Amino acid sequence: MPLTYPAPPAANTFLRWTEQERLASLETALKDWQEGQDLWIFGYGSLIWRPEFEFIEQRAATLEGYHRSLCLWSRINRGTPEIPGLVFGLEQTGTCQGMVFKIPSQNVQQTFDAVWKREMGTGAYLPSWLTCATSQGAVTAMAFVIDRRGPAYVTQPPEDDLVEIICRAHGTYGSCFDYVTQTAVSLKAAGICDEHLATLTERLLHWRQDHIHGQSPQQRPQPSP
Repeated sequence: MPLTYPAPPAANTFLRWTEQERLASLETALKDWQEGQDLWIFGYGSLIWRPEFEFIEQRAATLEGYHRSLCLWSRINRGTPEIPGLVFGLEQTGTCQGMVFKIPSQNVQQTFDAVWKREMGTGAYLPSWLTCATSQGAVTAMAFVIDRRGPAYVTQPPEDDLVEIICRAHGTYGSCFDYVTQTAVSLKAAGICDEHLATLTERLLHWRQDHIHGQSPQQRPQPSP
């Protein structure tokens, strides 16, 4: 099925940040941090179900003025330069429910360095300290807001195109399909309601079921031993 939405930028426009650019961004983000100070990170996508860092506290959190959106072409983690997938970013307007994770002070530099390697490989986000509401009071947390000026930004495509893009892309972290559906499952398990994502996930699961039924027995994925 051909995409009706504008195609992603050409593969040769894809550039990774240099180590110097990544470290400069990290230094800017932590310029006001003081030794002995714990910090928070806001997760709204895969950080919820695969944070890959140690934390001493986790809370459900609401971020006003932003919403979760599949608005970033992924050419590494969930796609390739030739067949990119889509991953979540924070876009302005609306409300986003997610999780905040408290990083102990002694782990701040190590943890933030690892998170920067994971999230800021192409500089697609604007790392921002934002106020998140929790049941135990507001906290200021690091959140990754999409940079709309960047070449990897795309206004979230129509749902038909989303299904096509998500179901064909695969990157170093696995399939875009697994990324989106696992995020939906994890949000639901945490008691977080995202109706649009839930509806999209239903369509993705139906697509996979129909796709498998349309394959010959030899083509169907076999269970792992």
